[in-house]
Amino acid sequence: MKKSALISFGFIFLFCTSGTFLSGQTARIKFDTDRIIGEVDKNLYGNFVEHLGRCVYGGIYDPGSPLSDANGFRKDVLEAVKGLNVSLIRYPGGNFVSNYHWLDGVGPKNERVPRMELAWARLETNEFGTNEFIKYCRAVGSEPYLSVNMGTGTIEEAQRWVEYCNVKDGPYYAELRKKHGFPDPYNVKYWSLGNEMDGEWQMGHLNAEDYSKKALEAAKLMRLTSPDLRLIATGSSNYGPAANPDHWNRTIITNLKNVVDYIALHMYVGNPDNNYYNFLSTPLVMEQRTRIVRGMIDEAMQKADRGNRPPMYIAWDEYNVWYRARTTETMQGTRALEEKYNLEDALVIAGFLNGFIRNADIVKMANMAQLVNVIAPVFAEEKGMFRQTIYFPLELFAKNMHGKSLDLLVDCPSYNTEEFYLGLGESKAKLSNVPYLDVSATYNNGEVVICVVNRHKDNAIKTDIICQSGEFADVLRISEINAADVKAANDFGVENVKTVQKPDLKTRGNTVTYSFPAHSLTMLRGKIKL
Repeated sequence: MKKSALISFGFIFLFCTSGTFLSGQTARIKFDTDRIIGEVDKNLYGNFVEHLGRCVYGGIYDPGSPLSDANGFRKDVLEAVKGLNVSLIRYPGGNFVSNYHWLDGVGPKNERVPRMELAWARLETNEFGTNEFIKYCRAVGSEPYLSVNMGTGTIEEAQRWVEYCNVKDGPYYAELRKKHGFPDPYNVKYWSLGNEMDGEWQMGHLNAEDYSKKALEAAKLMRLTSPDLRLIATGSSNYGPAANPDHWNRTIITNLKNVVDYIALHMYVGNPDNNYYNFLSTPLVMEQRTRIVRGMIDEAMQKADRGNRPPMYIAWDEYNVWYRARTTETMQGTRALEEKYNLEDALVIAGFLNGFIRNADIVKMANMAQLVNVIAPVFAEEKGMFRQTIYFPLELFAKNMHGKSLDLLVDCPSYNTEEFYLGLGESKAKLSNVPYLDVSATYNNGEVVICVVNRHKDNAIKTDIICQSGEFADVLRISEINAADVKAANDFGVENVKTVQKPDLKTRGNTVTYSFPAHSLTMLRGKIKL
């Protein structure tokens, strides 16, 4: 999780007409069930738990609370997390991991040593560690994704953690796990080789060449210990004015092309200038970066020797809206990064998810940062919790957007942004022809699911939805996330923004017309007769 970052550019979004929206103008969304981008990976719906603020202690884990179970897990939070259908959870960081030594967090709790936590200026008791995290993943039905310390840690330390988690018995660290009361190996598949090592804010920061060398040797030892690992390399998270993210990414992809399975990219956006239209366009910057890194991967794969493994993919394993709680005071201590979200934030998250679906052939993992309290969809205090506005697009996509991503034609009005900053300390961006309708679609077992964000703040957009490979079978079921005000937020006992089921839309033939409300996310689901 970086503390600064970005790049300036403009680009054209294909198939969207330019100009000012005209009342009564009809847009078009065309889809063909044979025009497939790629398979939507379940790991697009991942999340992230870091030892930061109240994400762990007082968030997912609160053993002193009457609301917690025998494991110390907050039961109300756990049920909310289950509702998100989180596919995998990244742990334990984040900046935290670059000075974290996993042995501090295993064994009898009364023997664990408290440490100074240098990334976020707090005390780490180590009461919650590897075994507690695995228990939590199993409780919520998620797969664990561990990040090794590539800052102050060693390649030997990384290997020993894999041995502790994945080797059944025999060597010392496998037997140590058994001694700690866990006889069966965890078989953790996903492991990242550090976090944001390109950032000068990272403890043990390395340049691209030195990181590549260390990551290559760590990967060697880890895979010799557990051959079926999926390894994620640290891509660039530093897009600040003086940064050179393309050099970092190209170096890592070139040097690790034979061994890693993903390159991780990070991105946080915000609305510090209170400019709605600039803010709603920010997920398109993520797609621009995706296209650039895709080209680097395509080039490197021409010379790669990967055996039977598929080509390298992209993992957006940190993304979110984060700008309010981004001052020195709000980024440290036990109440760090407690961002409160509104409707426009939820629409931006929906834009990210649409972008991941549209790039489903190369983006095979995404992890919202983070799960509870810290820039999170779930917010908890001593007596209860509530679901933030960003919870609902995550829930809607994770439960419905599966199968094959469809290549769409979207013909709609668009707008140009002003020059703006995406977030604190980042370079400027200026985007051209941003479509008012941001759309993705999937096709699975005869059913099409279409997600549409109407970015227009004031106007509904009447749209013809055209199936070019068959007909709509009966009705389209419609879900909508919206509110009267784009600044509408949720709180304890107050749910101004949530998913609402709208009346079914009767269909006939291959075309249906629907008017997407202003500042809304709409999901349409229905069967197709081929």
